[in-house]
Amino acid sequence: MDSEALVQLALENLSCSQKELALRLGVSPTQISKWKKGEHMSAEMEEKIRKIVKIGDRNPGFVLWAGSVQDADKWEKLIHFLAEVAIDNAETGYDTYPLHDEVGLLCRETFSVLREMGVELPKKFPKQLNIDYESDEVDHEDVMTVLLEENPYSSLIYSIYKSLNDTYGFYAAYLSDMLSDDELVGTAADNIEPCLMQLAACKIEDDKGLASKFREFKHHIMKDYEEWINFVKETAFRVGIPLRAELLELVYKSHDELGHEAEAESFGFNSSRVHPDIYMNELLCGMRVIHQVLPVIMKKLGIYDEFVLDESELRIR
Repeated sequence: MDSEALVQLALENLSCSQKELALRLGVSPTQISKWKKGEHMSAEMEEKIRKIVKIGDRNPGFVLWAGSVQDADKWEKLIHFLAEVAIDNAETGYDTYPLHDEVGLLCRETFSVLREMGVELPKKFPKQLNIDYESDEVDHEDVMTVLLEENPYSSLIYSIYKSLNDTYGFYAAYLSDMLSDDELVGTAADNIEPCLMQLAACKIEDDKGLASKFREFKHHIMKDYEEWINFVKETAFRVGIPLRAELLELVYKSHDELGHEAEAESFGFNSSRVHPDIYMNELLCGMRVIHQVLPVIMKKLGIYDEFVLDESELRIR
């Protein structure tokens, strides 16, 4: 993605063709095409293009989505401010690590999630949001009113971060430690933590109608998480890793419910034992599905009326 974004930034900033860019960089036009498709770019060439487009160490994808270096800086300032507010208002008892942005990925991940949801960001950074958030001369309540109530983009971003507080809290309480087990490292379980912002975004309400692809986005994210969580549960059952909660709650419960459960766990109010009801409930649900689906299948096959169950075959001899 970085090589693709860098090339696109260079083409736009220089207002040139791929052939002209290739001449300036001393490479073939074919190489430009390969970079645009995501082929790896050497560190030396990356540094050369960064100097041409004057983005410094900023993430090229984020700058491209923001529209300019200046607007990227403004979005970054806003995103970090909203993240700080969300952290200060977290009530789960667990630290929402992604919002601290220690590895510098928060801005890019936030824009990526918005794009996946179908949010079309304004071409220019909204003047309404061009505020010195830290200034003593600015009324804090007025700033928060603008950010969380009046502007739909900042409000949406904050809603995602607030949901991430709760979603990450549940993950930290019940999944984080067990995913470090050797049986789960290097498996589908590795996808769970990096995609938590997407899952958190599935749990918000887009009351402004900004996310045109929200339904499709939510469907595929929840489907992925069902697969990953079920894999973790099956592996845990096979190797004897204890589960302290029904892990699929991470997918199905609202972010408020997840936050309350994480908070209770952090205070020691939840039992640390595995509840047999968790597995028993799954068995019962599976049986109910079979009872509903099997007759339909038998009717489709035309064997419903003639089928006779031989119960003797169900017994262990």
